Amino acid sequence: MDVKNAFLHGDLKEDIYMTPPPGLFSTPSGDVCKLKRSLYGLKQAPRAWFDKFRSTLLGFSFVQIQYDSSLFLCKTSKGIVILLVYVDDIVITGTDYALISQLQDYLQRCFHMKDLGSLQYFLGLEVYSSSTGIFLTQHKYIRELIALAGLQDGRSVDTPLEVNVKYRHDEGDLISDPSLYRQLVGSLNYLTITRPDISFAVQQVSQFMQAPRHLHLAAVRRIVRYLKGTSSRGLFFPANSPIRLIAYSNADWTGCSDTRRSVTGWCMFLGTSLVSWKSKKQDRASKSSTESEYRAMSSPCSEIVWLRGLLGELGFPQKGSTPLHADNTSAIQIAANLVFHERTKHIEVDCHSIRESYDAQVISLPHIPTDLQIADVFTKALSKNRHHFLVDKLMLVDQPTSI
Repeated sequence: MDVKNAFLHGDLKEDIYMTPPPGLFSTPSGDVCKLKRSLYGLKQAPRAWFDKFRSTLLGFSFVQIQYDSSLFLCKTSKGIVILLVYVDDIVITGTDYALISQLQDYLQRCFHMKDLGSLQYFLGLEVYSSSTGIFLTQHKYIRELIALAGLQDGRSVDTPLEVNVKYRHDEGDLISDPSLYRQLVGSLNYLTITRPDISFAVQQVSQFMQAPRHLHLAAVRRIVRYLKGTSSRGLFFPANSPIRLIAYSNADWTGCSDTRRSVTGWCMFLGTSLVSWKSKKQDRASKSSTESEYRAMSSPCSEIVWLRGLLGELGFPQKGSTPLHADNTSAIQIAANLVFHERTKHIEVDCHSIRESYDAQVISLPHIPTDLQIADVFTKALSKNRHHFLVDKLMLVDQPTSI
């Protein structure tokens, strides 16, 4: 559903005055109008609209999810209804179809709503659903991105980045007009919503936004050429996937040529469905590969705590600890055994929160062989065979024929 003129529904809590719009009516010089409702352009408008929408839903027996303030939930004897709001775009799903119909009628009475039917397109995401599962893609968005880069006739490549190529801030000649580079990188960042296979590559080229060089632009064009050959690819969420959270964590020690900082990569699966991932350069230089792996494990640990809380509120509490797979045995021992404190006494306190989660049995730390470490695709450029092997593990596939 879509809300028409959403911000105009908000109630203002502050006294706000404005000069009369030209041609509205004649007023003495110096007179002003007092606003009774919010207008587009006010800093308060988004908050006022959300407060109005939130209070309306709470009055309809919905509760706001603590772990995600844009998510609302209502449980009945017949099932469950979930509502997600993003500014003025609303997605409703659930198993109590009678309540969904009542909710639609209620919202249309309270606001000016447009019912867009079954979810097929949302914020640039194309959604295909069937009895076998849900498929998310940004195929149309990719075609527009290829046109923006001027590579409609370009040759596709098998991997997003070349192997063993390191990019530096001061290498090569500066681009005279960096606007195209910034447009492409910004678009690629949004594309990572459904294309985790380019997350590391986009993380690399995002570091040069301030002063991009021709070598960096060539790397961006390679990413687009890779997308050209895989434009129909997207994330598939099987309907029969178990509701069991599994995580993988990895790091590339001193992966950044300029700062010698490491790159953190992790991903989370709900059964066989990929639900969360990240590729990010660490904010500190690590003295050893063990330290960089330990730092990398701390970041997904926070995500696990959040996801477990969110799943619990939705009615899917996790039984037992969540496995966080890592391939560095020394880092696992440091997280699980305080005897090793001498190696980590200089590491920030927040990184040690992983020990508390481990002691509380929120997570477990099973070792995984390096060749099976799925998070490897988020930390470095890989060869063609290795890249394709790990991408298959991410449930990143071409659109299934059954959908």
